[in-house]
Amino acid sequence: MIRRPPRSTQGVSSAASDVYKRQKPHRSEIFVYNSTTTRPNAAVALMILSIGFISVVDATAKAFTDELHAVQLVWGYFVGIFITLLVYFAIRRETLSTLIKTNRPFLQWMRGGYLAASIMSLFVGLTFLPLAEATAIGFMAPLFITGLSMLLLGEKVSPHRWLAVVAGLIGVGIIVRPGSGLWQWAAVMPLIGAVCFALYQITTRMLTATENTHSILFYTGLTGAIWSTVAVVFFWRTPQLTHWAVFFGTGLLGACAHLCLVNSFRLAQASLIAPFNYTKLLWATILGYLLFGDTPTLNTLTGCIVIVVAGFYVLYRESQSAEYA
Repeated sequence: MIRRPPRSTQGVSSAASDVYKRQKPHRSEIFVYNSTTTRPNAAVALMILSIGFISVVDATAKAFTDELHAVQLVWGYFVGIFITLLVYFAIRRETLSTLIKTNRPFLQWMRGGYLAASIMSLFVGLTFLPLAEATAIGFMAPLFITGLSMLLLGEKVSPHRWLAVVAGLIGVGIIVRPGSGLWQWAAVMPLIGAVCFALYQITTRMLTATENTHSILFYTGLTGAIWSTVAVVFFWRTPQLTHWAVFFGTGLLGACAHLCLVNSFRLAQASLIAPFNYTKLLWATILGYLLFGDTPTLNTLTGCIVIVVAGFYVLYRESQSAEYA
C-alpha cells in the first residue's frame, strides 16, 4: 500500500489569508471609491448633513464679522479644523507617514486653495449682505459643478440633472428678485466663491478615486491653514478668548462637514450631488431667522419649495435608474 504524503495546508491557509486580507481593507481605506457601487440615497443624506454643518459655520462667521475681518475668521476656521483632525487621527492611532502619503500632492494643495478662496469670498460677502441672499448668489456653484464634471471628470450628465439644476436656479432667482437692489459690488464675492467651491468639489471627486478618506481630510486642514495664514497677515487683530472658542467650534463643525462631503462623493457622481447644494438656502433661511431676525418673505418660501422639489426630482430619477439598471 502506497502511502500518500500528508497534504500541506500551508497553501490553503495562505490563500485563505489572502482572501481575508482582500475582504478586510485598512480602516482608512474602507471608503475608497468603487465606480461599480452607487448609493445615491446615502450620498444625498451625507451631502445635506455636510451643508447643514457648513451653514452653521457661515452664520457664526456673519455674527462675528463686526469684530474680526472675514479673512481672519477663515484662518481661525482652518486652524480649528486642523487641530480637530489631529486629535481625531491621534485617537484612531493614525501615523503621520500614512496621512501625508498621497499620489496627487499638487491636486491636494489646489483643492485646499480653492476651498480657502471660496470661504474667504463668501465671508467677505456676508459682511455686507444678509445670510440668505449671500447664500442664494452662491448657488451658481451647482451649475458650475455640473458643467465642469463633464469637462474634468468625463461624467455623462443626463437631461433630468440639467433640469434639476436649472429649476434650482429659478428658485434662487425667485428669492433674489433681480432688480431689487441686491446686486451690488459685495454680491460679486459670493459669486467668486461659487466658482472656487465648484472647483473644490470637482477636485474632491477626482481625489476620492485614488486617495483614502483620512489623507484627504488631513490635507484639507493642512493646506487650508497654510493658504489662509498667507492671507491673514494683512488683516490680523489680536483674538479674544471668545474668538478662540469660535475658531475651534467652527473648526469642529467644519471637520465633520468635510468628512460627510468626502464620503458623499465616494457614493455618487458629482453631477448627481450638485443640486443638493441648494439645501444650504433652507439652512440659511432658518438660521437667518433664528439668529438675525430675518423673516422669510413669500418669495423666499416659494423659491425654497422650488429648490426642494428640484432636488428630490433628481434623487427620484436616479433611484429609478438604479432600480431598473
